[in-house]
Amino acid sequence: MISKMAILYLFLNIFTVYLIRAQDYDGDKNPQAAPPPESIDCNGIFVTYTFISRTKEYPYLKNVTAQPWAFKSTATILNAGLSVLQNWKIFVGFQNQEILVSASNAVVVDGDELPAFVGNGTTLSGYPLTDLKSSVETAGDLTQIQAEIELSGTQFGIRPPGYPMPRTIKLVNDGYKCPKPKRSATRMSMCCVKDPKSKVANLTTKYFPRQNGDLTMSYDVLQAYDNNYLAQVTINNNNPLGRLDHWNLTWEWMRGEFISSMRGAYTRKKDITECIYGAAAVYYKDLDFSKVMTCEKRPIISDLPPDREKDKEIGNLPYCCRNGSLLPTVMNETKSVSIFQLQVNKLPPDLNRTALYPPERWKIEGVLNPQYKCGPIKRVDETEFPDLSGLQATTLAVASWQVVCNITRPKKGQSRCCVSFSAYYNDSVVPCNTCACGCENNSKKCNADAQILLPPEAILLPFANRLDKAVAWAQIKHRRVPTPLPCPDGCGVSVNWHVASNYRKGWSARVTLFNWKEVEFVDWFVAVQLNKTGSGFERAYSFNGTLIEDLNDTIFLTGLPGLNYLIGEANGANLTGIRECLVVFNGEECALPMQIRRRMLAAVLFKYDNTTAYITYRGTPATEAPIEKDTIPARGKHDISTEVVVDVDNLVSILIMRRIMRRVV
Repeated sequence: MISKMAILYLFLNIFTVYLIRAQDYDGDKNPQAAPPPESIDCNGIFVTYTFISRTKEYPYLKNVTAQPWAFKSTATILNAGLSVLQNWKIFVGFQNQEILVSASNAVVVDGDELPAFVGNGTTLSGYPLTDLKSSVETAGDLTQIQAEIELSGTQFGIRPPGYPMPRTIKLVNDGYKCPKPKRSATRMSMCCVKDPKSKVANLTTKYFPRQNGDLTMSYDVLQAYDNNYLAQVTINNNNPLGRLDHWNLTWEWMRGEFISSMRGAYTRKKDITECIYGAAAVYYKDLDFSKVMTCEKRPIISDLPPDREKDKEIGNLPYCCRNGSLLPTVMNETKSVSIFQLQVNKLPPDLNRTALYPPERWKIEGVLNPQYKCGPIKRVDETEFPDLSGLQATTLAVASWQVVCNITRPKKGQSRCCVSFSAYYNDSVVPCNTCACGCENNSKKCNADAQILLPPEAILLPFANRLDKAVAWAQIKHRRVPTPLPCPDGCGVSVNWHVASNYRKGWSARVTLFNWKEVEFVDWFVAVQLNKTGSGFERAYSFNGTLIEDLNDTIFLTGLPGLNYLIGEANGANLTGIRECLVVFNGEECALPMQIRRRMLAAVLFKYDNTTAYITYRGTPATEAPIEKDTIPARGKHDISTEVVVDVDNLVSILIMRRIMRRVV
């Protein structure tokens, strides 16, 4: 009996041990997916894309190419090498008009909000796991060496049994080379290895090196606590022609954070409903949310007006409170920087001092300024600040991130300013392009493709007041009046370029600015970019004019003291010896009139190289005349002279021989 009890006790003990082990294994609710078998042979970065499923979406269409399908797929990136992969990025070459709706553990690099059109391919960057460590330093922990992206969206065209696979996938980090992916029906994979020929700089920084761009923004954590931190945002305008007026900055909180207070800036909307009805109210039970700045997931942040610069509660910061104006460095270096601070509250499970996650998907824009495209936020080495004690010491931020934004050229119909053209030799004015800055939805009532010349005085009037004059002018000049009449240009600011005089050795032009918006522009500037004639610039009248030779011979124009406010029509400026190629107002590239390009190309100078003219007598070559290279000025006269020697005896002999041959024939 004792032996049976001992055997039963031993069996229960063994069963209990196995039961505990099974419970310990099942406790991991979200186990990391095991790496694919092909990765065993990879000594680098292993990238895969797997198509999972798709279902037909509404509307159901008979046209196969227009039928939408909801698809699901996964992309994985595994560090199977020995080096840390910093700030990993992969390119997925979508090719079926895909619209990406969600992407877990990653963000779209170009900053587009989801859903986003990615039919031409897109680059994804890791978040929150931006770096993939090696298996050696993590003991093979897949949660630190592998990232899995779950993708969902809509694609068009391919119906079963075909599979909507991307064109290609690849790792886009510098210093790696990737072969063509191995393909199957629903899967593709590749092993990217380090390129020995790639000259990647040896990084002396702990994190990703700081990058240069037209506009850079730094997110620095100055103080960190368990459930909140103080951050400072610094915006730097680095482009010599870039500018922002009344800037609005937006980003997206990814982990439930909210802004409790700010200095140097404010949010356009103070909405606390997301806190009261969300997880914030559960954790911060005793917090008075009525005093919180905003709980929006995507807040819109603006600069304070100048009268709040010395406000001890919400202002009193260097480089703040300029009403959102960021000037180029060539205009005023101290006004090319903007700073504000914010107090951020965190939520579980990020309740420790080192759990710091910056906002994602940054976007900044102005009232009438160039369009900036911002990349993903990247962790960089801690920013150094002067010590507040006044000693020659520096204080490091707790953590720092950087966002780089670059100016994009406006597409047709997306400009915000335009250029009209007039000249002393023509009594008509070529207006801005129709719909140069976009047409409204009611463009069916007007002609978006037509254009009508204006009388000189009509350029001083808004579009609504100039149509009658334009029609009457066309009838006087016996020109065709389009039906329906042209649409407006839709631009808030227009620049008139008037050729005032033209000589063999130079010419002059007058620039006039028109502000059709209600917004005032302080410290405005106009930049006229030239090709090869900038060295001929002499001077500007009524404007301050500076030649910037290092910037494609750009003439930089600003208002004189007391004339730097553009409220309505501004006084004209005379420029001597230049010819326009690109016109920029407050950083925004203005649309040039297409009619000038088509009809007035003859108004350019003409250069010719050494050549030869042949002189004939009754079809018989008599002699050759050399012509040396020279230049014919625009709309000017030019005499060409040369000397020739005609051998009369030889010419007569040739003529006699031709007559004899005719008689023989």
